[in-house]
Parts: sequence; structure tokens; C-alpha cells
Amino acid sequence: MKEVEILVKVLDDNIDNLMDVLKKNSNFIKKSQVMDIYYYDENRIELKPDSNFRITKCFRVRKKDDKSYITYKDDVFDTNGIWLYSNEEETEIIDYNVIRNIIKKLGFKKLVTVDMVKYFFETSDYNIAIEDVKKLGYFLEVESKNRSCSDVISEKKKIQSFLNSLNIKLSDEVNSGKPELLLKKLGIEE
Repeated sequence: MKEVEILVKVLDDNIDNLMDVLKKNSNFIKKSQVMDIYYYDENRIELKPDSNFRITKCFRVRKKDDKSYITYKDDVFDTNGIWLYSNEEETEIIDYNVIRNIIKKLGFKKLVTVDMVKYFFETSDYNIAIEDVKKLGYFLEVESKNRSCSDVISEKKKIQSFLNSLNIKLSDEVNSGKPELLLKKLGIEE
């Protein structure tokens, strides 16, 4: 499934401003506790970050409230190395602890853990999340619901227009994921 989104850092010191704006412009869905554990395999270079901590393919286990998921992502970049979108395969798993044990027995090692509280909103076009990421701060992620879009650049421009319409102080697109940001901040060892 194609995942076209924009991730930005929230620069407004008052997160309630953003909450209020989103409640006026979208539907609040729920608040969730989310923990993503990213893994790598010593024998698979594509799952390891490069020397700049960039991850181009990732394998993760997500615990979101009382549900768990296993995910593989393959990032797609433009010719300048700018992230465009991810091809994502995800499925729900029944037993979080069993899958973690299986992963360990297969020789995968934990790369980084992203622990966050997410506030989910939606419009007819977008899934939106305010993310309070432990050790990183607040982010806003806006993801297109159009899973079959053929023009990623145009879709990202629409997302950017939506972000601009919020009139909230936000960074430019981060152009890397939260695991990469954590690795840059903490180094490879957590």
C-alpha cells in the first residue's frame, strides 16, 4: 500500500492551539498510546541505517493500545534523495510477546524504540495525527487517504496546502522518520 504523507515538527509552544484548530477542521477520532520497535538483521544491510542514520527499508512491531501490528516499509526517494512515499505492508498480530520472541529467535536485533502518544483526526481526504514523541517532542503527520495516487508530488502539494491552511507554526517537511530522528539524537545504541 502506498503511504503518501508529510511529517512536520510542531513549533507552536501551545499544543492546545493545534488541537483546537484540528477539532474545527477535522473529526477527532481518538487518543492512543503507541510503541514502535524497529529491528534490523546483521546479515541484511538494507534494514540497517546508513552512516547518516537514514533508513530506507524497515521492519517494525507496533503496539497501539490493545492491538499489535507487524510492518515492513520500503521508502521511495526522488533523484535528489528526498523522501517521496513509502510502500507499506502491515498486518495485525494476535500476540505481541510471541511475535517479539519469534523475531529475536530469527536473529533480529532492536534498532530503536519510538514511544509516543497519538491524537488521531480525519477529514474526507486525510488521516491526521498529532504525535507526542518521547525524547523528540510534538509532530504533526498528515497522510493522504488516496492509496492509489499516481502523482505523488501533486498529492504532497495538496497536503502542504492543507497544512498551510491551519495557520499553525510548523517546520518544513522533516523528510525523515521518527526512528531516524531518534537515532540521530541518541546514536545507534539506545
